[in-house]
Amino acid sequence: MSLAVASLLPWGQDGSPEAACRDQTPSASCRLVWNISHNNDFTRFYATWLDGPLTTLLLVIVTLVIALIVKNIAHRMITRVTLRMAEGTMSERVRERSRTVFEGSPALLNKRRAQRAQTLGSVLRSIASVLIMGTALFSVLGSLGLNLAPILASASVIGVAVGFGAQNIVKDLLAGLFMLLEDQYGVGDFIDVGTAKGTVEAVTLRVTRMRDVDGVVWYVPNGEIKKVGNESQNWGRAVLDIPVDIQENTERVKEILQDTADEMAADGPWNDIVLEAPSVWGVQALAGDALVIRVVLKTAPGRQGDVARELRERVKRAFDEAGVTVATPGP
Repeated sequence: MSLAVASLLPWGQDGSPEAACRDQTPSASCRLVWNISHNNDFTRFYATWLDGPLTTLLLVIVTLVIALIVKNIAHRMITRVTLRMAEGTMSERVRERSRTVFEGSPALLNKRRAQRAQTLGSVLRSIASVLIMGTALFSVLGSLGLNLAPILASASVIGVAVGFGAQNIVKDLLAGLFMLLEDQYGVGDFIDVGTAKGTVEAVTLRVTRMRDVDGVVWYVPNGEIKKVGNESQNWGRAVLDIPVDIQENTERVKEILQDTADEMAADGPWNDIVLEAPSVWGVQALAGDALVIRVVLKTAPGRQGDVARELRERVKRAFDEAGVTVATPGP
């Protein structure tokens, strides 16, 4: 071939990888095919039908593999963080007593907290999966040559419309997410949210279902909960104000109360429920013809009512044996 004819070829001289691949800068794979085959027709066939699709397929596979690896790492981190958060709200004594195994961690203490950590972890893992795999999907679509601008514009408009139309739902979902993150309460807790008070039966990202002492079920949107009092978290305290006749010897009554409370704290099964030695705080009030003496016991969470009822019965029997008169507080 003459130099004049070769200069007119758009892809370089015939017999070169540029000419065979029909590209001034052929890809590494096309150049490799040419170097192996030295066949123009086969190399052109590869460049036309195989080079681009194989490169795109390889890019898609690499993108998906990276997305799966990142998702797996995110799931492991979320599981570890939720377990530590659930453990962090527990007292050390309760943690040692109730030590168990949950998803590889030996420090989740009871079934309710295990369920709470599992629910929170599931929600966060789902969010992470949607974000990571969604990003990977858009990257794959871009690699396939799809114009993403109209899709993203449409998604933005739809998102704004949904956001304006569902502000309360979004508010409830965000409040529920932060409630789970901060471990404010969970299933089995006895809570007071102002508008309702009772035992939590179910917690979702949008609503909290609770049942009061009368058996009424309350559905409270998480976004409407401004403050919450939890009587079942970490530990509780049984407080008894016991009125006795004002003529009774104060020190003698305090000694009877202390002995009775100590005896109860040492008996089973109360020795596992009472977390610290009972304390008689002394005279709380002078009410008419009565002295009000306060006794307090630190208890396992949610068990203060059971402890108070048992101690009242024991105090009544102890007072009857000692001849101490229980008085009615006056105004």
